[in-house]
Amino acid sequence: MERRGAHQIAADVASGSISAAAVIDEALSSARGIGRSLNAVLETFDDHAMERARALDAARERGETPGPLAGVPVLVKDNICTSVGRTTCASRMLEHYTSPFDATAVARLEAAGAIVIGKSNLDEFAMGGSGEHSAFGPTKNPWDLSRVPGGSSSGSAAAVAAGIVPMALGSDTGGSVRQPAAFCGVVGLKPTYGLVSRLGLVAFASSLDQIGPITRTVRDAALALRVIAGHDPGDATSSRRHHPDPLEGLDHRVHHLTVGVPRQARGEANRPEAASAFDDALRTFAGLGARIVDLDLPSLDAAIAAYYIVSSAEASSNLARFDGLRYGRRAASRPGESVESLVSRSRTEGLGPEVQRRIMLGTHVLSAGYADAYYANALRVRRLLKNEFDAAFASGCHVIATPTTPGAAFRIGAHDRDPLAMYLEDLYTVPANLAGLPAISLPCGVSTAQGSALPLGLQLIAPAFHDAELLRAARMFESASPHDVLRPPVVPAA
Repeated sequence: MERRGAHQIAADVASGSISAAAVIDEALSSARGIGRSLNAVLETFDDHAMERARALDAARERGETPGPLAGVPVLVKDNICTSVGRTTCASRMLEHYTSPFDATAVARLEAAGAIVIGKSNLDEFAMGGSGEHSAFGPTKNPWDLSRVPGGSSSGSAAAVAAGIVPMALGSDTGGSVRQPAAFCGVVGLKPTYGLVSRLGLVAFASSLDQIGPITRTVRDAALALRVIAGHDPGDATSSRRHHPDPLEGLDHRVHHLTVGVPRQARGEANRPEAASAFDDALRTFAGLGARIVDLDLPSLDAAIAAYYIVSSAEASSNLARFDGLRYGRRAASRPGESVESLVSRSRTEGLGPEVQRRIMLGTHVLSAGYADAYYANALRVRRLLKNEFDAAFASGCHVIATPTTPGAAFRIGAHDRDPLAMYLEDLYTVPANLAGLPAISLPCGVSTAQGSALPLGLQLIAPAFHDAELLRAARMFESASPHDVLRPPVVPAA
């Protein structure tokens, strides 16, 4: 499994050179072994997955044409609903919750022949950038087990990097697909807001959330997007706009490619290894004939502050439903206890400290006397940022490039006492969410500065609904990069 991409597996299963049952059996074995060693996999769907695999093999033997993802094993982040197994959001609040339906993205993957083998770990309710904030324990980075894999789609990225599956679904609210992809040395795609249905994604910040794939190659990311993209009448924010086939012309270079580089992308926040890898990536693009231009996007300086105000405000509203009465885990009641006390204890017991911190922040910025000072100003910054991106693209830029993160993966526990330092790891990823733009992270180097070989990521951002062009630019870079497919030097034994 480790050396085969999703498109290769699908082709092999379709041709009959390997059975879907054999592929899925191997993936399940890895998920139960390596996946549990990394704490990347929360649950496996053994019976369901093998039943679907055998049914797919039988259909192929009858001469039926398999789907484009025939027999491809997939893990789904555990804040995306599946009708099989639980959907816990890595929270005690939803520890025993089972969804009555599949998220649209999951249903589309399975309709294309993919087989969901289980659910992956995450930061609780997708709030976190390290993979440490799960009620079921932190996920470990397969490159160095003492380091974080990034978050919040920690299990999905770690599982793909470790070779458990070639494809996984994550969700991205402020970088939660791209940042762990960078830390784990894989590809993470955040599609344009509205291109992929959010139906079945447990909401964190509804105006920012987007489901996206994590894969080992750009081609597999394009294949996943082709399957999951498209209008869904069940999601009011789902776009009806026509979108080009992301696989069509994927290997054709973008002619006269212009890559914009904001001044902040070369700022002091970058650690030396990230700065060096980013400069090397720009030289790679220049060697492909691309024009590199400097950009001034002043609102990027306020993006982190605006993001944490907007996202926390929306989280405060979305998570109000989890009170132990109408929804979620309820604390054991005490004789004569008031409803207010029961709700307070239910939320205190059911929600972790990072989720509580963001709910409190969101409630504060929406409260009387503060909404204008904080929330309204954050929305203004968001609009200014979108306008600046639009102007940059209108000036001729095809993509905008930044490091995905200011540095490589940090040690587990390094930011326990400093949440702000954790938040600053999202410096380069949150702007694309605020502006609703497609963005991708792909491997661009390996740092050895901290004593371990640790991957580094390059982020590319494109105009809204130019996802196919974004993938073409990413494929251009990938085809010329010595870091096109990185593999962890050591993966824990099963």
